[in-house]
Amino acid sequence: MSRRVKLILNPMADMGAAWRMANDLRPIVFEHGGAEWSGTVYPTHATELAKQAALEGYDLVVAMGGDGTVHEVVNGLMLVPAEKRPTLGVVPLGSGNDFAHAIGIPLQADRAMAQALEGESSPVDIIRMTDENGRVEYLDNTVGIGFDAVVTIRSHKLPVVRGFLMYLTAVIQTILLNHDPALMKIESDGELWQEEAMMLTLCNGPREGGGFIIAPDANMNDGIIDFALVKKCGRLMMFRLLPEFLKGTHIGFPQIKMGKCKTLSVRADRPLYIHADGEIFTSFGSNLKGLSFEILPKVIQVVKGRS
Repeated sequence: MSRRVKLILNPMADMGAAWRMANDLRPIVFEHGGAEWSGTVYPTHATELAKQAALEGYDLVVAMGGDGTVHEVVNGLMLVPAEKRPTLGVVPLGSGNDFAHAIGIPLQADRAMAQALEGESSPVDIIRMTDENGRVEYLDNTVGIGFDAVVTIRSHKLPVVRGFLMYLTAVIQTILLNHDPALMKIESDGELWQEEAMMLTLCNGPREGGGFIIAPDANMNDGIIDFALVKKCGRLMMFRLLPEFLKGTHIGFPQIKMGKCKTLSVRADRPLYIHADGEIFTSFGSNLKGLSFEILPKVIQVVKGRS
């Protein structure tokens, strides 16, 4: 029996460039036995398409787009029982492509497509996030609370710049315009503590924003959440830390608290701005103040890059 493959394309990824790149990949798909294509037309559509593909018995679902597309596809796959869950492949056509980087997928679309269709898979962990209202979201890479979430919100409002420059521009804007720490009460694996924090980021993979290395030691199949907390500090220190996060050398600065856990909950004294794998979970105007997280070890099979 031949393998059934579903390709889920976000044609608007990377400001619409994904559509043109995907068209060039058709010969590669044909050479590997063909596949069924589906395109997304509205937010969360990829989640619906991935869930439907799983229930229809597809063996491989390939997310073609950026980190947001991968996030939606993962959430669709997590809505079905484990025994019905297809393998996940990734063709990075977005701006950041941090999940693809973490699993070793090449950024060249033709090489990535060939790898997705012929490569071997291995399991990865997923983080489950539940907010105080009972809303559940699954994270494959990172979830940011505070500063980096505002960066994400601002990056979505930048129509001219693309890729890493888009995130860097948004970082500078956020340092200048949104310097607003929150008092967070945190419980991680039973340990209670509180901190005035600029940012709290939970990591399954090491990188976000197309090149900011938040948790250099993060491993997607170790059953552990890595986290980084930036304590209250001035704008000049935030600018000082910026190149350190680009190199992953921020560990050891007194303004940084690094940690590892399997569960974590946070409650703040003010509404929390949150991004989930680069997708906006709460934005300005939200009143959400509490969240909890847990790691789900090795729950999705993913085609990884060649070692």
